[in-house]
Amino acid sequence: MSESRVGVLALQGDFALHAELLTGLGVAVKKVRTVEELETVDGLVIPGGESTTLRKLMRRHGLDEAIVAYAATKPVLGTCAGCILLANDLGNAHGVEPLQLIDITVERNGYGRQVDSFEALILSDDPSLNGTEVSFIRAPRIVRVGEGVDVLGRHEDEPVAVRQGHVTALTFHPEVTRVDAWHCAWLTSLG
Repeated sequence: MSESRVGVLALQGDFALHAELLTGLGVAVKKVRTVEELETVDGLVIPGGESTTLRKLMRRHGLDEAIVAYAATKPVLGTCAGCILLANDLGNAHGVEPLQLIDITVERNGYGRQVDSFEALILSDDPSLNGTEVSFIRAPRIVRVGEGVDVLGRHEDEPVAVRQGHVTALTFHPEVTRVDAWHCAWLTSLG
């Protein structure tokens, strides 16, 4: 793992917590703000934050098209707002154009507003991920999973962690509760 260099999209949101968690795992971390920086990393984390703002900043920096091309060959992990941006379809989102990198439909703020945020245990067939406690902060809800998408984790029988090809999307924040199992599992895809 230590030979890989992971980028964390650092335009807005909780990128610092992801960088801290990955550094604690012995991974070299690069904060990504430009296309040139994206080209120097082996995997990319798109953090939680405000999806509309993140999308506008990605477009402004030319990162939207670059991330789409990048995800064709390299692993991308999106948490919360990152999940929203990776989705194919946003059922209730107006003004946010998803990158359409994973065949899911997501509803923004699917569990309610900020005051409805909560922590919960995730159920997974993977023993290293099963029972991990994570934070749902204005979290999106996955309301449709397309064919070819693997469900990695569930909360109350709903999918909350999914993967298709090189792209992994989590509706929650494992970095807030300092649970590194989800990042460790994703890092194995770096090869």
